Amino acid sequence: MKKKYLFGPIILALVLFAGVVFVPVSWLVKLVPADRLAESATSLEPNMFQGTYLQSEMLKRSTYVPIYGSSELSRWDPFHPSNYFETNDATFTPYLIGKGGMTSIIHDVNFATHAAQLKNKQMVIIVSPQWFVKHGTDEQHFAPNYSSLQAYQLPFNKEVNEQVKRKLMQRLMTYNAVKNDPILYQLYDAYLNDKKVMFNTLSVPAKAYISILEKKDLYFTLLKDKPTNRHQSGEVKDKSWEELKAQADSYGEKRTQHSKFYIDDKVYNHKKHYIKSMEGKNKGHSYAESPEYGDFQLMLDILKEAKAKPLFVIIPVNGAYYDYTGFTEKGRQDYYTRIKKQINDSDFTYADYSDHEYDPYFMRDTIHIGWKGWVYLDEDMQKFLEKH
Repeated sequence: MKKKYLFGPIILALVLFAGVVFVPVSWLVKLVPADRLAESATSLEPNMFQGTYLQSEMLKRSTYVPIYGSSELSRWDPFHPSNYFETNDATFTPYLIGKGGMTSIIHDVNFATHAAQLKNKQMVIIVSPQWFVKHGTDEQHFAPNYSSLQAYQLPFNKEVNEQVKRKLMQRLMTYNAVKNDPILYQLYDAYLNDKKVMFNTLSVPAKAYISILEKKDLYFTLLKDKPTNRHQSGEVKDKSWEELKAQADSYGEKRTQHSKFYIDDKVYNHKKHYIKSMEGKNKGHSYAESPEYGDFQLMLDILKEAKAKPLFVIIPVNGAYYDYTGFTEKGRQDYYTRIKKQINDSDFTYADYSDHEYDPYFMRDTIHIGWKGWVYLDEDMQKFLEKH
């Protein structure tokens, strides 16, 4: 009798698994709620970044303007693009794609996945200096953000330049998240070394796994996102840019009365002891040299070939705090110069905020744009979209 009780749950689990795997995609798509795409525009849920369905649907619609970035996107206040453009009844909706730890390499794979949909697509890409650390993105930041689905799709992608695709695959193979996936790693190795028989053999389980991951993506799409705590406010409605900057100054001043370096009081109070311990600790640090520049170039190459229309946003650091830690101004300026040259050489447009390092209330803390910084971005974003 015990064996019957044992096999019952196993058989049920296998039946359920088979049901999940073999349910037609077309059935699942029909179950996606009509408001799911609009809801996901501000959800900042990793399942959306690591999948493909919602982004594909977003890219089909001219009413959405994607903003790619990292942790700054979750720094909500009334001046945040999601609130500003919604409050002012814009003809478009910002669609946020990014979270802490997402750097060029993560966005590269994402752009490669959607390359066929990027032609003439207007977008905003926020580039952060802290991406460009000496050794590049580490495993701790790569692994939670990397998309297994997008990585498996890459060798079969016909939309990306062959040389760029190979460089991207070689870069991905340096991370343990890829090394520890035997099918993916060997698939890449076979592709890069022209082992056709091996590649064709591995393609069978790889494509089967892609199918499972695509179903998983759709199942997650059916789930309702957790509500965001974003700051929705009408106080930025129908204001001139100068009025908004003055308003942001006042807003920031009220929230930095008990901190140094114009850091948000809540952030400062939470990290006060850490900040005190950082005095002079970053002597000799620089953003001048990093593997990230190569990763960023791959992004530029993918977008250029896809004929996308990006506006790059060059975020500064909190200059007063960086001086306090001993991080040299030259180590920052070398970064600003190099990143602008890369963007210029690719004939793309950028908004340069590097001269706002010491501008009060431009940054919310030591590295994240906020308050007045958002106002500048809103204005530049509006001008860019009108021009293009």
